[in-house]
Amino acid sequence: MDSVIVIIQIILICIFAMSISMKLLRTKSMVHHWNEYRYPMWFMNVTTLLELVGVIGLVIAFWIPEFLKFSGVLFTFLMLGAIHAHFVRAKHKPIMALNALAMLILSIVIILF
Repeated sequence: MDSVIVIIQIILICIFAMSISMKLLRTKSMVHHWNEYRYPMWFMNVTTLLELVGVIGLVIAFWIPEFLKFSGVLFTFLMLGAIHAHFVRAKHKPIMALNALAMLILSIVIILF
């Protein structure tokens, strides 16, 4: 099971690193979605910071495994918020929240194992 967890760690690090960079660069698609969610732009910075903390925790967890659960819990809350933003705030179709759902499931897996 350890190798599966390491693979999940790497996947989460990569996906959230992309998300962080898109938010920091204020890509057109990210700004467009953020406007659809009707969140203020400063909240994008808060979300980016929290994602960065989670990624740092996942990297540290390669040496100090206790950080894995911390990052998993943090990402679980962030992905629940993302799913809420897609469905409730922006009223997107379910396909739009597929990535957030996948990251939520992976985050829960690292919490449980």
